[in-house]
Amino acid sequence: MFVNDGVKGLSDEQDYHGGLERPVRADARRNMDALLRAAMAVFATSGVDAPVREVAEKAGVGVGTVYRHFPQRSDLIKAVVRNEVDACAEAAAALAAEHPPGEALALWMQRYVDFIMAKRGLAAALHSGNPAYEALPDYFENRMTPALRSLLDAARADGAVGADVEAGELLRAGMQLSTLAHGEDPTQTRRMMALLVDGLRYRAGTPPHA
Repeated sequence: MFVNDGVKGLSDEQDYHGGLERPVRADARRNMDALLRAAMAVFATSGVDAPVREVAEKAGVGVGTVYRHFPQRSDLIKAVVRNEVDACAEAAAALAAEHPPGEALALWMQRYVDFIMAKRGLAAALHSGNPAYEALPDYFENRMTPALRSLLDAARADGAVGADVEAGELLRAGMQLSTLAHGEDPTQTRRMMALLVDGLRYRAGTPPHA
């Protein structure tokens, strides 16, 4: 269970605001989304050992709701990571629909920086050796690699990037750069990512930011 938070025995029949009626499905989905966003924010600022009450209060739900959906802390952390991975991967299609291929790729790589930077708050848990997190690397690869590959293929076909870059190696390069570059300064890290993408464009003969 979660570390001591001073709350026990809350009924499964309590709703998200302490009443007695279960929420309808749409409300449940909104509450789950709010809960995962709140957990990500709390973990980023207070670490993964933050009290569950802090997560619940930020999400605007009852503490019992958190326990009901995520009996173990690792369950919540896994759900947060998957939710963040899904959001980043799904952004690829949205950006491709709204921007030229080269620009869509550049914008998604910036979105990827945000994902990696936010994930730092979960590092203590994800690198703990806990077997509960063993499946997350494969989940990350299976969602992120196709998303980036689709952007790369479109940019390559448009002549915006060179033909020799692969999605997997660009993901690794972006992760290393976002993890190591300039401490906790997201502005500088985003600038370094922009320079990386500009290098891909330069190799294709496309002026940076064209």
